[in-house]
Amino acid sequence: MSINAVPYFERPLFFFDQSRFRRALAEKPIITVFKDAINAAGTQANRRFIEGEDIRALVYERALFIDCVLHYAWYQFEWPDSISLEAVGGYGRGELHPGSDIDLLILHRPEILESCKDNIEKFLTLLWDIGLEIGSSVRTVKQTIEIARTDITVATNIMESRTLVGDQSLRYELLQESNPDKIWPIEEFFRAKYQEQLDRHKKYNDTEYNLEPNIKNAPGGLRDIQTINWVTKRYFGVRTIKQLEGKGFFTDEEFSLLNSGEEYLWRVRYALHMTAKRPEERLLFDYQREIAKFFGYVDGKEGLAVEQFMHKYYRTVLALRELNDVVLQFLSEAILQKGKTKSVVSINERFQLRDNYIEATHTYVFEENPSALLEMFVLMAQNPQIEGVRASTIRWIRESRHLIDDSFRSNPKNTQLFIKLLQQPAGLVEQLKRMSRYGILGLYLPEFGQVTGQMQHDLFHIYTVDAHTLKVVQNMCNFLLPSAKEDFPVAATIMNRLPKLELLYIAGLYHDIGKGRGGDHSTLGAVDAEEFCARHGISPRETRLICWLVEKHLLMSQVSQKQDISDPEVIHNFALTVGDQLHLDYLYCLTVADINGTNKELWNTWRASLLRNLYLDTRRALRRGLENNVDKQDLIEETQQAAIRKLARKGLSKEQVLALWGDMGDDYFLRENFVDIAWHTEAIAARTDDKPLVLIKKTTSKELAGATQIFVYSKNQKNVFVAAATALSNSNLSIQDAKIYSSKSGYTIDTFFVLNENGEPLGNNPALLKKIQQALIDELSLVNDNYREVIGRRTPRRLKYFASPTRTTLNTDTIRNCSVLEVISPDRPGLLACIGRIFMDFDIQLLNARIATLGERVEDMFFIATSEGKPLSDPELCEKLQQQICEQLDKRVDKL
Repeated sequence: MSINAVPYFERPLFFFDQSRFRRALAEKPIITVFKDAINAAGTQANRRFIEGEDIRALVYERALFIDCVLHYAWYQFEWPDSISLEAVGGYGRGELHPGSDIDLLILHRPEILESCKDNIEKFLTLLWDIGLEIGSSVRTVKQTIEIARTDITVATNIMESRTLVGDQSLRYELLQESNPDKIWPIEEFFRAKYQEQLDRHKKYNDTEYNLEPNIKNAPGGLRDIQTINWVTKRYFGVRTIKQLEGKGFFTDEEFSLLNSGEEYLWRVRYALHMTAKRPEERLLFDYQREIAKFFGYVDGKEGLAVEQFMHKYYRTVLALRELNDVVLQFLSEAILQKGKTKSVVSINERFQLRDNYIEATHTYVFEENPSALLEMFVLMAQNPQIEGVRASTIRWIRESRHLIDDSFRSNPKNTQLFIKLLQQPAGLVEQLKRMSRYGILGLYLPEFGQVTGQMQHDLFHIYTVDAHTLKVVQNMCNFLLPSAKEDFPVAATIMNRLPKLELLYIAGLYHDIGKGRGGDHSTLGAVDAEEFCARHGISPRETRLICWLVEKHLLMSQVSQKQDISDPEVIHNFALTVGDQLHLDYLYCLTVADINGTNKELWNTWRASLLRNLYLDTRRALRRGLENNVDKQDLIEETQQAAIRKLARKGLSKEQVLALWGDMGDDYFLRENFVDIAWHTEAIAARTDDKPLVLIKKTTSKELAGATQIFVYSKNQKNVFVAAATALSNSNLSIQDAKIYSSKSGYTIDTFFVLNENGEPLGNNPALLKKIQQALIDELSLVNDNYREVIGRRTPRRLKYFASPTRTTLNTDTIRNCSVLEVISPDRPGLLACIGRIFMDFDIQLLNARIATLGERVEDMFFIATSEGKPLSDPELCEKLQQQICEQLDKRVDKL
């Protein structure tokens, strides 16, 4: 058959002139003609998208255009009658995004395959040659059905197939053989698709709020919409879901949400494919800002443009997931439970259990008694055997939630119900999540509604504010579980003695609620918390505690990570702020829950040990009495005597020990414990030469160790920090803390606390410890400060994207008689070694370092002095030092 004689679509595509296309096929190379047409169509469609063209028109017309292309490509070859080309998958539905695969099924009668096998191969090769991303299969009807019997994906594709060209009777036969009477009865189909969805959601941590969400497969994404489509179409036997409009299955609101949500996600997906120039389904950081700009968002008081865009995205997928819950629950009842009710148990006049699912007793329950909107969740929290909510009740909740207004929120009956919910730790968070998903929590607590779906555009916070908040409360509840005694021993012990757990949960709900409004979120949250307490009848004393916790929720973390908690003054000042044991206990639990709810990777053995030590030392200070501050000299003498006694058992006399300590400063005995001092001293006493001494402390308990301790002792050698930082970085170890001491006789004592690349201590692996020890000795033995370069390691893509300019501050600490340099910078390999070399170039002594890695950035504190041991006082020197640090660190950022 001649290509020019092939009739096709009556509806013209304005960007595809078929007459001109046919003439071109007769005059130019076939592949060139097809490629030119495809490129022109893509360019034209993108331009229309940028200009605001209706997304459905673009997606459908793109599929129609590919129909045309495939039609012409098919007729470049001769075909027998008993073969057809079928569109399946999304393309079968007539939907095609710029980067979407074109899924094809070539159906044929068994007897004609041999005669057209060569043409099939040539046809598929042509499609690849002209640049189409195709997925293809060649089967008979019988083969297709046999595969579909065991593969739910193939069975689903058959439902959405359409004939592009060829023998349409093949598809009709395929549909007949694949209807629910023959394969995949509706019950089995529903179970399989529901399990498929559960498995898919699990891959994305069962949350809509991933930092880089997959817009197709993550919860609330396009696949959830398609799941609704597939199940309803098979159940009702319709070709398109639009045929169900007005039939009572969907409410008008639900149908509108389904359409508007799909259109929004289609626009995001189209923009993503266009931006990525490939079939990318992950909304990566690389593209979020560009797409936000495309959608018209700009940085302003509402937040960064990208945060506003993602806020809209998260709210949309949250609503779609809620709809998915409702529809699938309705279908579960209609398909799996129809006529199978085993029991109906009355709870009260408003609610009953139907096969362990709670339901309202009649349509007007919430209208007649709005308090039931909260009561239902309290009942579920009190009765863990309740498996869920009936679909009809979910719909009535959604239709009635407008009743939650100021009058509802101030009603004593409702405030008492909410407090009662907070007193049910076993089921609390599950119900808070359900309330959030159904839109109840954000209405009852409008301040929570403001942060629903609000992202924080960094890698430190891996959840939106609302998801993080519920994660924090969940962590608090988990401290009560038996497993917490091993994972969080201090928090578990404290939780079981707190007088009122609900006070902690309220602080957890409000600790970040002020984010996104500008100003100090801790202060704003404390104001909101005070209003909540007043509305809920919480006593003034308990209100003050909650507000204090919200306002100070970052304090314990900051003190433990940025201050020297081995300094009695630091402990005393922190104890003064805390005031009593009750505040300390609540604050510790809030802090641990907050860190773990922000980013699980931030919680490691070192951070755990810092908080534990700060808690225990503060508790001792409180018991001693805030008026009885520790005398530093008494502490020094106590530490020395304990170390001397321990060393005596090793055969070292007091005179030998004191001679070895020589002119070590007070700091060493204030900041080191007697066990480590004895360990250091014994090794120093056993030395036979002046070569650098390197010790690595074996660790058998992650919880007790916190980090692996590395001790370096050397004489007349500057810049030990640079050498150690280089060797440790090249060994894939991260320095968590550094304590640096110098004696007047020229000895340097450095203690480094390190973790491996998994954030764990090194344990007791003799071969590994020996290798690291030798690497340090080798680096320290290099002359003229000719230290090795840090091994280049590829910066993770996410860290590159969040690279921001390095910031520094430099202040004088008059108490310690030194300068304090703070460096805030994107994390990258070799950062500490780079800073150490700059100190070396400026002839600056490093006295101490506090290392804090927070997601994608570091916030490190360096206590430094001039070569004479004085604070930096020359303004020009201070400026040049900071400038050099910023320039050198920013140069190390790899370019994508």
